[in-house]
Amino acid sequence: MFLLDKELYFPPLEDADEDGLLAIGGDLSIERLVLAYRSGIFPWYNEDEPICWWSPDPRFVLYPGEIKISSSMKTVLQNGKFRFTVNRAFSSVIQNCKTVPRAGQDGTWISAAMQKAYNQLHDLGYAHSAETWLNGHLVGGLYGIRLGKVFFGESMFSRQNNASKFAFIKYVQQLQKENVQLIDCQLQTGHLERLGARMISRSLFSEILAANTGQ
Repeated sequence: MFLLDKELYFPPLEDADEDGLLAIGGDLSIERLVLAYRSGIFPWYNEDEPICWWSPDPRFVLYPGEIKISSSMKTVLQNGKFRFTVNRAFSSVIQNCKTVPRAGQDGTWISAAMQKAYNQLHDLGYAHSAETWLNGHLVGGLYGIRLGKVFFGESMFSRQNNASKFAFIKYVQQLQKENVQLIDCQLQTGHLERLGARMISRSLFSEILAANTGQ
């Protein structure tokens, strides 16, 4: 396993193990994080562990034009119950992603260091959030990284039924209007699969990044 040091470098993606683990160590500097995402790599680790960098093959993604909206969600989108915003409450979204309990999970991978780094990425225009509001209260949302015409989703939370799904669908629809070509969902989930996400090869994913992230 490749051990990173202070040098701003990642090994070739093909060096990742069968689970997608590519390297360990390094830091969460803005420069390293931007290089990682542009290269098809993301950090994911527990707070008491060294930083782990991943590039799974295949990669779970959503083409914006392929999003699937159920009839029940079409009703939610149209009934006016929720209000949708973008980048109105980034720090609150990531805090909720960190703290809101999730079924089947004991804790969160969003450490204090991760939280600080992504708030800095937001201040610099790389990280973005989408929010769902109910009666003036933040009840759902998501955040991720935008590089060129690719959005790299990181995490979602929900405090009301369908709140995170509402934010996700509305944001995908907005990204589609902005000619975003791909949404990286990283790891497979049934929730996102039902919304139209699917697997593509890491090599195809890398080709899309090279053509659409401003490298």
